[in-house]
Amino acid sequence: MIASLGMYDSGPARAANDRLWALARQELAHRGIEAPQGLTRGEGAYWPAWTAEDLVLSQTCGFPYRARLHGQVTLIGAPDHGLRDCPRGQYRSVLVARKDDPRADFADFATAPFAFNDDLSQSGWAAPANWAAEQGFALTPRLRTGGHRASAAAVAEGRADLAALDAVTWAMMQEDGDPAVPGLKIVALTPPTPALPYIAGPGADGPAIFAALDAAIAALSDEDRDTLHLRGLVALPAEAWLAVPIPAAPADLGAAS
Repeated sequence: MIASLGMYDSGPARAANDRLWALARQELAHRGIEAPQGLTRGEGAYWPAWTAEDLVLSQTCGFPYRARLHGQVTLIGAPDHGLRDCPRGQYRSVLVARKDDPRADFADFATAPFAFNDDLSQSGWAAPANWAAEQGFALTPRLRTGGHRASAAAVAEGRADLAALDAVTWAMMQEDGDPAVPGLKIVALTPPTPALPYIAGPGADGPAIFAALDAAIAALSDEDRDTLHLRGLVALPAEAWLAVPIPAAPADLGAAS
């Protein structure tokens, strides 16, 4: 058995996720669902967990879900982050540039070197690429960083001029004093799309797991809910994620050193 909550699991969020999982495990047990004692972390928390037959619970990104995982996993639901101007169960990308960059509009950065975390990231690549296409231009991907915080650092340090960050990650970066934040400004916010879905392995009891996770979130302390930016759980159909366009893949740039 495996469980992971690796998408928002840095700094104070790690301990809060441990407490969330302890509550979720209790709720799962009440419903007759066996679960591992602790969360898997590191590289095993992502693709190895998402594709495991015995996955009890994890959280993936909307892009991997619609591009590769749909039909292979059990969809549980979407988190409600309480983000301003986002419907429940949705989130968005924050486009950031250096604070001293004179450009002010998203379109002004069409030819600027763009840093992104991963080819299959909804907030880091798909959302800004789709939004640029709607406005009649294309991004200029220059640096694949491997993480949102690394993308922010790349812009702050001058190795790229623009990056798109998950709005929840951006809020956590501001709260935990990430060193890149003071040197950055917000250029724009993308339109909302469904938030990072919770999933379980094939054949899992989705409604029971939804109820267990929903109860666990409700039982969290206010402090932990604030740390995780987690207000509740929303039942969205798979079609909500599948309806989001899949953009062309960025060039083969290699990973950042």
